[in-house]
Amino acid sequence: MSNVITWLISMNFSSRLVRIRKELAYTQQSLADAVNLHVNQIKRYENGSAQPTLETLVRLAKALRISLDELVFDEHERDPTDELRLKFEAIVQMDEEERRSILSLLDAMILKHQTKRFFIPTQTGT
Repeated sequence: MSNVITWLISMNFSSRLVRIRKELAYTQQSLADAVNLHVNQIKRYENGSAQPTLETLVRLAKALRISLDELVFDEHERDPTDELRLKFEAIVQMDEEERRSILSLLDAMILKHQTKRFFIPTQTGT
């Protein structure tokens, strides 16, 4: 499994999977059947001894009728900070042309960040 996927699956994934499964009245076996896995694999996910692949996460989210974000992240883990929230609220008050300009700038900065992160090798201390 890639480092990105491992990072995305927080330590609370196991307990979140158990909670959601039980809320929907699924047994471990019925969830395993719904995602075409052996029940022992569901048990491993729930006790934290194994982490699902991205493909399996997608199948689990579909079977549980939730978004992938809801399955992987805590409820407020991806919420913007208060500072960003205030800035977003200010942007909403702007006219359409100003909002488009700001969104274009944000898109460019995000692309720049992603490009640097994926294409510039990190130093390994050698």
